[in-house]
Amino acid sequence: MALHISIIAPDRTVWDSNAEEVILPSSTGQLGILRGHAPLLTALDIGVMRVRTDKEWTPIVLMGGFAEVENDELTILVNGAEEGASIDKEAAQKELEEMTQRFNEAETSKERIQATQNLRKARARVQATS
Repeated sequence: MALHISIIAPDRTVWDSNAEEVILPSSTGQLGILRGHAPLLTALDIGVMRVRTDKEWTPIVLMGGFAEVENDELTILVNGAEEGASIDKEAAQKELEEMTQRFNEAETSKERIQATQNLRKARARVQATS
């Protein structure tokens, strides 16, 4: 028996399948989930979730949200998500460079907050392509 995972974004279901192991980017750090995990509700940060099916790891970029574990069911509600395999590595790297420059040029606190969020998303996308 495996862990059933559902990743739901506002516009679509990103993942709906079984896996042996999941590593989530929770707001308190990386969180590993295996079959038989105790019930849990946690906030998710922007970052890369890793899903292990058989012996392969699949990276999925999560743009923040919440995860609930109960009875070997992992339900993840996110603001956005993207599978690592669908990300163009060169485009993601260019986006990271651009977001780093925007972050360095931000002057107001509002600009800095927005630039920080965009930089974190760009970093996660590059990390998922590695």
